[in-house]
Amino acid sequence: MNSQEKQSLLDKRYLRMARIWSENSYCQRRKVGALLVKDQMIISDGYNGTPAGFENVCEDENGVTKPYVLHAEANAITKVARIGNSSEGSTLYITASPCLECSKLIIQAGIKRVVYNDLYRIQDGLEILRRAGVECIHIAEID
Repeated sequence: MNSQEKQSLLDKRYLRMARIWSENSYCQRRKVGALLVKDQMIISDGYNGTPAGFENVCEDENGVTKPYVLHAEANAITKVARIGNSSEGSTLYITASPCLECSKLIIQAGIKRVVYNDLYRIQDGLEILRRAGVECIHIAEID
């Protein structure tokens, strides 16, 4: 197996793990999971949900996502920063492509690759990542 095939196999495995991690989310509309990997080690994880200390209810009575809900990638990035680790040069595995706001965090965190499964309906986040030189890889089939 060459290095490109091995990387593709690892990418799919980490995406499957991110999918499983998304099951921890209390959000009803969409469950998203993220893993930050550096040197083949998971250095952080995240899923979408409310900030620490808030009730675990992501949507209001009309089914609209509350404005303070954090995205999975933002949770993973802030978690690694909180423990004083560096995400410089890492890969972010996420079950849905990132939004514009999370893409700005990804760039500033020094993440060099983003591997995602589902394509989010708004793709401006991917555009800014590519503009910043972040490698974006869409893997539709992970099973």
